[in-house]
Amino acid sequence: MKTKILELKQKYYFSIKPNIANILGILLGSLLIAMLAQISIYIPFSPVPITGQTIGVLLVGGILGSRKGLLTVIAYISEGYLGLPVFAEMSAGFPVLFGPTGGYILSFLPAVFIIGYLSEKNFTGKILPSFISCMSVTILILGSGTLFLSLFFGLKEALVLGFYPFIYVGLLKSFISAGIITGYKKFS
Repeated sequence: MKTKILELKQKYYFSIKPNIANILGILLGSLLIAMLAQISIYIPFSPVPITGQTIGVLLVGGILGSRKGLLTVIAYISEGYLGLPVFAEMSAGFPVLFGPTGGYILSFLPAVFIIGYLSEKNFTGKILPSFISCMSVTILILGSGTLFLSLFFGLKEALVLGFYPFIYVGLLKSFISAGIITGYKKFS
């Protein structure tokens, strides 16, 4: 009696059209930023919370690139503007975008584009350049947000409320983001 061995020579993959994949990537990236926004720690003396949004923006740009990353952040900001509770503490709307913390959120637009561009040019392929790229973009977010915050409190007070307390946290967020982006690049 002969034994038959069944050999599968074809591999079956789930396929998806590129346009659908891009839309899904953008929506999932927006969801990631929204979820990380809910990780928020309020500082008693500041109207600006420590959130995970920056990590989300860095990851979206570093993984999706400049154009898709920018579309993702546009989707995220639009969702919040239209009333979906995607900002920190499940907040949303015009008052958040144009209130004291709005400058940080609006600065995600140039930030995601820059980190995406740096990623496309392979500045995020190794951990040290990736960390420097992430930290530079984090400083851009902090600086822009602080300048916007100064419209409400004056520059000197805005630095105390919205910049200085966030530098060390920004270092940590940049390190985490750089590690994830670099790992993604090595294994993708």
